[in-house]
Amino acid sequence: MAAQPPLPPFSAIVVAAGKGLRVGGDTPKQFREWGGKPLIRHSVEALQAAGAGPLVVVIAADAQNHAKAALAGITGVHFVTGGATRQDSVRNGLEALATAAPRAVLIHDAARPDLPRTVIARLLAALDAHPGAIPVLPVVDSLAVASEDGLMAGKATRETLRRVQTPQAFRYADILAAHRAWAGLTDAGDDAQVLAASSGSVALVDGDERLKKITFAEDFVEPMTAASAFRIGQGYDVHRLEAGEELWLCGVQIPHDKGLSGHSDADVALHAITDAVLGAVGEGDIGTHFPPSDPQWRGARSGRFLEHAVTLARAAGYAIANVDLTLICEAPKIGPHRPAMRAEVARLIGLSENAVSIKATTTEGLGFTGRGEGIAAQAIVLVNLTSQGSTP
Repeated sequence: MAAQPPLPPFSAIVVAAGKGLRVGGDTPKQFREWGGKPLIRHSVEALQAAGAGPLVVVIAADAQNHAKAALAGITGVHFVTGGATRQDSVRNGLEALATAAPRAVLIHDAARPDLPRTVIARLLAALDAHPGAIPVLPVVDSLAVASEDGLMAGKATRETLRRVQTPQAFRYADILAAHRAWAGLTDAGDDAQVLAASSGSVALVDGDERLKKITFAEDFVEPMTAASAFRIGQGYDVHRLEAGEELWLCGVQIPHDKGLSGHSDADVALHAITDAVLGAVGEGDIGTHFPPSDPQWRGARSGRFLEHAVTLARAAGYAIANVDLTLICEAPKIGPHRPAMRAEVARLIGLSENAVSIKATTTEGLGFTGRGEGIAAQAIVLVNLTSQGSTP
């Protein structure tokens, strides 16, 4: 991919001094995890990647520990204590940039983690002609004016209305002067209103639906996309065939002149499926949970391992969608036993049988499986996110 051209120089302020009470819990929402990392970290990284500097993060007086943990390892960030209102917090951030005196500054809400570089570019370009610029989206729903008694009192014209997002971009000197003039007045709603009150023109540029604000507890299930709503795990296992051992595959005992050797019952199929489930939800592998050095697992039925993995997946908020297993061996023939094996895997996981696929193949006499020395198994499992699970 070709390198993106650099953007004009700019500084940034990330406002993160709020308490975020609507999401519940004791930790302010901007420091809670979203998409694999603290919410605030997404926008800070995006702004730095776009070239922001200096970058100020405005936090509450008692949030130093949360903020430092959330942004651990990121350099070039300056923490500033916020004020009683959002306007006070933004002004504190602006005053902290006085020494640097940048030409342009972006003021961004930490609760909007997905910040496209294209929006930043549009905002900075608009500052060539205007002292301020904000990203907006059209209003697509019909609008009604409500009376105090909850009745419709009229309609609003949506064609003239826009949904406002952040970051909002300003020429630094203009927005600093506007905030200083605003001091002590009522809540402005946002920084564009502060600038407009000082007769500064504010350009409207195209926003992006990705800039959704994280507001409620259910928003933390996001991003509900292929990145996290569905996850895939892969498992692979091999066991040696030896005389005098029992042969267990998918929890079913198979008549054969040899069996699989291992610390447990050596069910290579269930081991592969177990590892696939654990891998899909980031819980390590079968050896982590059931180490062969532990005597309590000697001869244990591998169905217990799979049931444990499924329990961990459900605790993390994931349901098993389907299982696809391939057994690799010259003998025994898997076909006659496939219905029983499929039924047992479905029972252990809690799936319908049509969500379990069991296939078998050979290596045409090649390798250890071709020589009848062992059996290999490969499994792929798809899980889908159904809730936040039990994670705090």
